[in-house]
Amino acid sequence: MTAPTGVAISRAEIERVHRIIAPAIRRTPVLRVSGADLGLELESLTLKLETTQRAGSFKTRGAFTHLLTREVPAAGVAAASGGNHGAAVAFAAGRLGVPARIFVPRTSSAIKLERIRSSGASVDVHGEGYADALARSEAWVGESGAMVVHAFDQPETILGQGTLALELDEQVPDLDTVLVGVGGGGLISGIATWFEGRARIVGVEPELAPTLTRALAAGEPVDAPTESLARSLAPKRVGTLVYPIVARRVERTVLVSDDEILRAQRVLGRDPIWPEPEAAAAFAALASGRYCPAPDERVAVVVSGGNAIMEAELAG
Repeated sequence: MTAPTGVAISRAEIERVHRIIAPAIRRTPVLRVSGADLGLELESLTLKLETTQRAGSFKTRGAFTHLLTREVPAAGVAAASGGNHGAAVAFAAGRLGVPARIFVPRTSSAIKLERIRSSGASVDVHGEGYADALARSEAWVGESGAMVVHAFDQPETILGQGTLALELDEQVPDLDTVLVGVGGGGLISGIATWFEGRARIVGVEPELAPTLTRALAAGEPVDAPTESLARSLAPKRVGTLVYPIVARRVERTVLVSDDEILRAQRVLGRDPIWPEPEAAAAFAALASGRYCPAPDERVAVVVSGGNAIMEAELAG
């Protein structure tokens, strides 16, 4: 549970945050492609390429939002992460000269750990999953007085991720649908806040980690399985701050198998876009037929990150 900061989550706040962090992040490109090029019966498709974001993923938006809008104590910042959030916080902290300690589970990839260390952050490897790393980070924050930068369940995180939607809206006006991969829900809640009432927001989750799907069925955040290979899409539950936002503003969720995620990763890799598995989940909803748009539906897919990808992985 993260402490409330009194920051409103709204379109106006996303605009304010974007003005603050714009010099520190990249305005990532969109790629307009023919559906036929990717094996889809769809006239056109927009891909928002956060694979090109600084530190390799959309998480950099939220990280800079925390560090540029909050008062950072002398002890610096602390974050628990499966990889990308930690890399983003470490990168932002390194650029701003802020001490950072990143807590990761033993399942984190070596490439992501190296990215974190290369930014100058300390790394604490603890436990088998994100929940273990989070518990250790919370204990250390209590001891040190460091500032928490939560991966998904703080207003600043949500607002920072919402700047992706602001850019996408400017780049491709009048979208009908945005497909977004879901882990803890920070990204989709920010996107849904920006597009509320103007575009359909569809969350895509692994079948083996149906975190948001279970929460929506229960009417509140509940524990879900965490067995997917898409590890950053497999926290035990969505955030308590995130949940009411997505319950109100997200139209539905779609579940995809790990095999479908890997196939989608390979299709995008041939383009080449080089997403990590988690970043291919939203596209997997289209490629697998789990989400079937109308032929003239204007669809965007968020390709959320590209860390830890090597040709050997794509070759299977």
